[in-house]
Amino acid sequence: MTGLLGAALPAVPLVAGLLGLLLPPSPKGAATGEDTARRAAIGLGVAGAAGALLIAVALLVRVGDPVETSTTWIDLGGLRVTLGVRLDGAAALVAVAVAAVALAVQVYSVAYLRRGPHDDVEVDHRYPPYAAQISLFTAAMLLVVVSGDLILLLVGWEVMGVCSYLLIAHDRRLPEAPAAAMKAFLVTRVGDVGFLLGIALLGVSAGSFRIADVLAHDHATGTLTAACLLLLAGVAGKSAQFPLHTWLPDAMAGPTPISALIHAATMVAAGVYAVTRLYPLFVQAPMALAVLGVMASVTLLLGAFAATAQDDLKRVLAWSTVSQLGYMTGALAVGAPAAALFHLLTHAAFKALLFLAAGAVIHAVGTTLMSRMGGLRRSMPVTFWCTVVGLGALAGVPPLAGFWSKDGVLAVAESAALDGTGPAPAWVGWLVWLAGLAGVLLTAWYATRLLLRAFLGTARLPLGHPHDPPALMRWPVLLLAVPAALLGLAGFWPPFADRVRGTAVDVELAHVGTAVLLPIGLLLVGAGLAWAGWRRDPAADPARALGPLRPVFARAFRLDDLQHALVVRPTTALARVVRTGDEVGVDGLVEGSGRAVSGLGGALAAVHRAALPRAAAAVLAGALLIGLAAVLIGGTP
Repeated sequence: MTGLLGAALPAVPLVAGLLGLLLPPSPKGAATGEDTARRAAIGLGVAGAAGALLIAVALLVRVGDPVETSTTWIDLGGLRVTLGVRLDGAAALVAVAVAAVALAVQVYSVAYLRRGPHDDVEVDHRYPPYAAQISLFTAAMLLVVVSGDLILLLVGWEVMGVCSYLLIAHDRRLPEAPAAAMKAFLVTRVGDVGFLLGIALLGVSAGSFRIADVLAHDHATGTLTAACLLLLAGVAGKSAQFPLHTWLPDAMAGPTPISALIHAATMVAAGVYAVTRLYPLFVQAPMALAVLGVMASVTLLLGAFAATAQDDLKRVLAWSTVSQLGYMTGALAVGAPAAALFHLLTHAAFKALLFLAAGAVIHAVGTTLMSRMGGLRRSMPVTFWCTVVGLGALAGVPPLAGFWSKDGVLAVAESAALDGTGPAPAWVGWLVWLAGLAGVLLTAWYATRLLLRAFLGTARLPLGHPHDPPALMRWPVLLLAVPAALLGLAGFWPPFADRVRGTAVDVELAHVGTAVLLPIGLLLVGAGLAWAGWRRDPAADPARALGPLRPVFARAFRLDDLQHALVVRPTTALARVVRTGDEVGVDGLVEGSGRAVSGLGGALAAVHRAALPRAAAAVLAGALLIGLAAVLIGGTP
């Protein structure tokens, strides 16, 4: 029964998505909410997500010890590919988080993408494919969560990439949306090449792609290290880790609910989750963990510094996601997959809350720029308090969810640094710990700045009549505020903690002691600095304190420009050279040969069509030439 439920988990939203793709687009000009195709799309999308959530909750209740069912799909000379599911408590918890966020996004989108009475552009006629693509996105992530075979995991992994491309580019009125979608697709594909090669190495080495077989096999050290490093390339792409992080902020061109889905429950969580599933392999490859630790530390600080200087509300949250992912991968680098999963779960709650609250603000005021906001606390009280909860959890304010999970990461990093308890070298622990502490201060600073600039003070520009969102947008935000506030306390509840820890029963998820005083102190310093800068001049941006570093941080140290200069431009130039060579060389040779043969054929045709006297003269001339040649050849000794 558990195996059937595991197989049904991705199948339910998959069926909903496939049926949704068969729906015709809503007729242009139809009244929103009245056409049959839109109502059917809403019903299928919500039903698929709700069904997946019910199944995930049932699995969470049923599954304790790991359960696996599989059947051989293909056997190629002893190399087996299986179809099956692998379930444990952690997988069930992640599945609940994915399905819950997907359901919130489906319900929220019904109102967010509705054409208003004063809109002069029809944007709602593409709602059926939008809802269907969300269902397929959800199904792909759930397939990654429950997959018992690396090939099956790869299928879900790649389907997510396609769905992200389609959903980021949904609003085709925005010129930046197609470009952002293409960038996300190509950058993540770069990492996916390494991910595919890593899977191939592991499967060939073990003689099977079944995850249990791959984990149990005694791989050669060189093969294992190479495979883990290749897998990390895929993780860097999907989870937006340095240096393949550049796609995630640009993906904000997509609809805000899609940003919530990508940042909280699907794409970016997939890489972290994949490493936790294969973590016993990484423990045997300390070099790969060292690389992961460096990557995590750079990503954590890079995202935090970039978030301090953004004016776009969504880009602040996007860069904060990059930084928070650094905490998760940092926990993996120092040997704490349970801490990484715990932060993944709390981050899913508070980041989905923040993006949907940001969507409510954007929906009400018509801009994403904080420099045009201000004073929204009075007109949008529900959104304001939900945002306070989300930002508090993001910054790590006790006792909100993010405090406990982030402190768990810092605690294991401190232990790895001071006591050398991690599987990686001790310097990796120092790197992650110090970067994590700096991240606490920076996160508190930019979270406070966001709250002050958007909700406090006075409005800097006329914003019409801002108001709290309608019920279909308000209720998902309110419900997400509950786990964003309280989920961290579940770390003290044995049934929850045991599922997150898995076999590592001696690991503590939540810590209480004097060690938490340092992060709390840094939190107060960061928030206090932002508050002090704002109090001196409420009309000014606290980011002015960054001085000449502000444009550098706003451009994320110009790494995107560096990537463009080192990769995009040379590739484009090479493509131009190849195209020119193809057009001038290959095509020129072929077309030139064609022209030559055509010209010769035309000349012969002209001779063939000549008048009789000229034809006779030509024949006589030919005969004379042949005779002369015969005489000359015959007279040669």
